[in-house]
Amino acid sequence: MRVIEIGGIGPGPFCGMMLADMGAEVLRVDRPGYRSPANPLPPHADLMNRGRRSVAIDLKSPRGAETVLRLVESADIIFEGFRPGVAERLGIGPEACAERNPRIVFGRMTGWGQQGSLAGRAGHDINYIGLTGVLAAIGTPESPLPPLNVVGDFGGGGMLLAFGLVCALHEARASGRGQVVDASIVDGASLLMTMFHAFAGEGFWSPARGVNLLDGGSHYYNVYECADGRHVAAGAIEPQFYRRLLEGLGLDQDRDFLDGQARPDSWPVLKKRMAEVFRSRTQAEWLAEFEGTDACLTEVVPLGEAAGHPLNVERDAFVRVGSTVQPAPAPRFSRTAPGVPSPPPSPGEHTVAALTSWGLPAAEVDDLIGDGTVVQDGAQW
Repeated sequence: MRVIEIGGIGPGPFCGMMLADMGAEVLRVDRPGYRSPANPLPPHADLMNRGRRSVAIDLKSPRGAETVLRLVESADIIFEGFRPGVAERLGIGPEACAERNPRIVFGRMTGWGQQGSLAGRAGHDINYIGLTGVLAAIGTPESPLPPLNVVGDFGGGGMLLAFGLVCALHEARASGRGQVVDASIVDGASLLMTMFHAFAGEGFWSPARGVNLLDGGSHYYNVYECADGRHVAAGAIEPQFYRRLLEGLGLDQDRDFLDGQARPDSWPVLKKRMAEVFRSRTQAEWLAEFEGTDACLTEVVPLGEAAGHPLNVERDAFVRVGSTVQPAPAPRFSRTAPGVPSPPPSPGEHTVAALTSWGLPAAEVDDLIGDGTVVQDGAQW
């Protein structure tokens, strides 16, 4: 499976990383000398670019688009993250690619989608999830809070694109015809909210934040501070798990708590009382109290400590690539386990080797370097 990734930021690189992690040969096309102001990372630290080679091609040069189209001839997939119409203006849009390779799957990653009144407007994750109901549902009663870029860029964007590309490739191998995959963050973020639309449709979800079962409204599905300032997460939804949580907290004889799980009107008071109990011991003491039980209580692990947590160590959930510890490829497979990814490349690090291995004659590659169409080894970085 050969994939051409037109370099970008956020969801596009995440998609490329997912495909490369699973063994696809992903060739990233970077712009010579370009650094996005939205990405402060140096190339060697940009982990989402791991596992693939990079060529630096000036897409605005007379021969830049032709070089990409030459690569398309032997590719299965190409994807880009431009605003609608930009790829066409550069000469590497879906029609131009399909003329060179009718089986090519062309992926398009945008925030707003390819059509609609906002299609050409700039935006970022927070804007896209703002229009989908996601942002309004997350946060404190006083204000929504952006949930990092997980829901929009990565879950609703890059992961959706990767899934769509693989689906389209599967179909292309049966039909012999490629197609365009229009992956927008507004579509993907909306899709991730399917369960909550169902809850709301049946009257089980309030538009107010902090009053629902899963948004911090309930006392038994919440985060609590311990005596040492660390936190624990309680997720005791099922009745038998709830009873075990109450037992560990010494509240299993308290009628207010016994009856309160099914009474949302009592949740605010019970949250305050439960918070007082949790503040009476350290996190370690609470973890010892609930060790081996089904109370659905765990510690809240800081990001910098996640790789060292015993479960993540047991699962090999993190790998070391060079000197950098990072999340391992996922999911797991019984026969075809993904290998350890290679480090992120510098833009243009593999220009000569990659172009020749994809079928361009060495003399032609030398000529492209000579006129500045392509750059080898990040010479302009």
